[in-house]
Amino acid sequence: VQLQASGGGLVQAGGSLRLSCAASGRTFGTYAMGWFRQAPGKEREFVAAITGNSITTYYSDSVKGRFTISRDNAKNTVYLQMNSLKPEDTAVYYCATSSSWFGIRRNPDGWGQGTLVTVSS
Repeated sequence: VQLQASGGGLVQAGGSLRLSCAASGRTFGTYAMGWFRQAPGKEREFVAAITGNSITTYYSDSVKGRFTISRDNAKNTVYLQMNSLKPEDTAVYYCATSSSWFGIRRNPDGWGQGTLVTVSS
């Protein structure tokens, strides 16, 4: 599966952005999908994940209640709706895929290129 992330940009604190990640391949709906981010000078960290059938989602504590992950299997796309953005959300955001739910948070099978989100104070 190849992944292409988009939707990053510059936004003021309190604002919103929606990231998209388009995937290739006819088996998209069988993969768990996730979003990660890497802030300058920091390690990449898990943000959110969703199962192939969208029944289960999981969020890091830092974004819970502000970010929403969703997917449209007909469009082979996963989204990350980010609301109430804070300067500390500034990072390069990456989408990722895994053939297993247990792998998506710690050891994804594949990565997209990043998209930069900058939140100004």
